[in-house]
Amino acid sequence: MSKKIYFASPLFSEMERVYNENLVQSIRETYPDVEIYVPQEQGEINDKNAYADSVAIAKYDTDALLDSELMVAVLDGSTIDVGVATEIGVAYQAGIPIIGLYTDSRQQGAENKQKLAALQEVAESQFSYINLYTVGIIKMNGAIYSTSKDFITAINDYL
Repeated sequence: MSKKIYFASPLFSEMERVYNENLVQSIRETYPDVEIYVPQEQGEINDKNAYADSVAIAKYDTDALLDSELMVAVLDGSTIDVGVATEIGVAYQAGIPIIGLYTDSRQQGAENKQKLAALQEVAESQFSYINLYTVGIIKMNGAIYSTSKDFITAINDYL
């Protein structure tokens, strides 16, 4: 029986869908014996030309998540996608390990004195913000990585 991974990520823009396809392809190439559930690949509930109500979507994805041994979650964006955050909460409550990917380039420069000084001025932070509650939930049963290479490599530690 193969291991199952649930892939959580925003999936509504072309940019998000293409990024997800590429990242999932890399995971599948690295771990060919692992089954990956990707919500955007589920035509029954995610064909936006068709119709699936909120209960059908929630049930379909939650059942797949609870049937998984690992959740991987893309945390990029101006805020963590609310659906992804909800899925993270479900995984945490179910005891499913979570690996997050957060690649925001504004994380760099933590030693830069000008960037640090700018934190004292209103609306001048040079750093990104990510919801610390959600980050804490992930870190209590997993880890967060800043590159897709490290993220994909880390999957092996959880399988």
